[in-house]
Amino acid sequence: MQKETLPRSAPQARAWYSEDVNAFRAGRATAISEAKPLRIAAIRFLNPAPLMWDFEHEPQRTALAARYVIEYMMPAQCAERLALPHDHPDAADIGLVPIAALAATGGLKIVPGCAIASKGNIRSLLLVRRASQPVASILTVAADTSSRATLAYTQILFHLWHNPFAGFFQHAPDLDAMLAEHDAAMLIGDPALFALEDREQREARTGEKLIYHDLAEEWIKLTGVPWISAVWAIRESSLKASGRTMDEIAADFTQSRDRGLANIDSLVEEWSAKLPLSAEVIRAYLTANIFYKLDEDCRNGLKVFYDLAAKYKILPKFHM
Repeated sequence: MQKETLPRSAPQARAWYSEDVNAFRAGRATAISEAKPLRIAAIRFLNPAPLMWDFEHEPQRTALAARYVIEYMMPAQCAERLALPHDHPDAADIGLVPIAALAATGGLKIVPGCAIASKGNIRSLLLVRRASQPVASILTVAADTSSRATLAYTQILFHLWHNPFAGFFQHAPDLDAMLAEHDAAMLIGDPALFALEDREQREARTGEKLIYHDLAEEWIKLTGVPWISAVWAIRESSLKASGRTMDEIAADFTQSRDRGLANIDSLVEEWSAKLPLSAEVIRAYLTANIFYKLDEDCRNGLKVFYDLAAKYKILPKFHM
């Protein structure tokens, strides 16, 4: 067996070290360049807009396009794409995943740093009921099931409201149609924002008085912890195959979030042209209603959610 000769002088040591490091870097760069771009399942709602800033705006967009391919869909579909076999043509590697999906989908890791969360009222997640019918007597809820997390949160809230027997039925997000068939309606995302904006006009049209429960506000009132709707999650197998570290991938997403939050004026202008909402409503929603950092309080909120979801047999036991 040949014995390796170690460098004996400082110049030799530096040359030997540099050669070794350069070889490592070259090999790692080759592995990264040969790896396929990571497939992102993203959500085209208003609330993730700051998270997507670098992926949708230059100068970062072009550089990120070499590392990521983005497809937009509903929140529940993000989870479905991550649950597909890795080699399926519709599979995703990274997704903005409703937190309920983490408990139901194996092999996923949370990408640190970002969240869709709220530490107060969120506005875009509502339970709407008739003022004449208290929560305790609600038997059926028409649920927009585009987010598994919101459905699970609402089921937990009904347990905490001492009404564990209410049934949830999938329905398109149309408030009038939902309430025509059921006692209450659960609205998610942009349809919830539209319903709030139409609140006074609807009452004038129909003469019916409704109660609009902000689900995040109700959750925080009862549990004392933040509401977390979604986090970025990556397949463990995709992380390994990417040739990149979790810290490197997380940096792409947190930098995008930070630049998005620094460009709120531009986002307000963009989304005011897309949605029938005022610039003031959009600005307040992005800056006051949604919290975008997965901090320690939010991680504690995740733990409380998973513990209660398991307690009431809404989701399987999940350990973060």
